Amino acid sequence: MSSGMLSWGSPEERDAYFMGLALEAARLAYAAGEVPVGAVVVCHDVVVATGFNQPIGLHDATAHAEMQALRAAGLMLNNYRLPECELFVTLEPCLMCAGAMMHARIRRVVFGAYDHKTGVAGSVMNVFQNEQVNHHTQPIGGVLADEARAVLQQFFKERRVAKKAPKDQVEL
Repeated sequence: MSSGMLSWGSPEERDAYFMGLALEAARLAYAAGEVPVGAVVVCHDVVVATGFNQPIGLHDATAHAEMQALRAAGLMLNNYRLPECELFVTLEPCLMCAGAMMHARIRRVVFGAYDHKTGVAGSVMNVFQNEQVNHHTQPIGGVLADEARAVLQQFFKERRVAKKAPKDQVEL
């Protein structure tokens, strides 16, 4: 390593490193009681922004991890266009987030777990391959998928257990 830059053994190791940072952000969402999804925006191997799911806490349906990270990156880089940037997210993007990535001109989105209910980077559909749109973000899926899936599964398992637990009855 030189000049303080990280050295990558392979593109896969690089993607895994940044996905690990997205997983750290997902754990912040988990701790806040939000669905644990985290995102990191990277420009020329430098993290410029992170985000995690906050729709419940912010009372904002658009406060997905990707949207939070894109907003922060736009502010950091003083531009809503991010053509030199990549977004790493722990869960396959939904249609809203994919649309925002394309509008921001994100070069590449790397995601962890596939989302077979709302994922639009290959699961339900792949909007990134639609020839009719003017920008094509490159999707790469399955990076640290087991780890990303495990965080989500644990979160929802705990929620199901809590929902089934008997409520304490208050005697009057």
